[in-house]
Amino acid sequence: MYWDVVDVKPIGHLVLQVRFSDGLEGRVRIDASFLHGVFAPLKDPAFFNRVSCTDGFVTWPGELDLAPDAMHEGIKASGELVISRGVDEAA
Repeated sequence: MYWDVVDVKPIGHLVLQVRFSDGLEGRVRIDASFLHGVFAPLKDPAFFNRVSCTDGFVTWPGELDLAPDAMHEGIKASGELVISRGVDEAA
């Protein structure tokens, strides 16, 4: 099943509060181990805070995005998802 993100806001550096179309809400924490390659710009707090919700995805300028399905699954299981290099090797 596919879940759209309908709202996202930074609540600290590398921490997001997200809400999905089904009403589920929770936190996404991005571990420093994930901040390589295309995701390296997220190290800059000012850039990180430019997060938005576009077409159901968490996005940043430069076509950076996080897929909603893994976020939804992690948040549904524990209220929070920690994204690290081991979670997404595509970076």
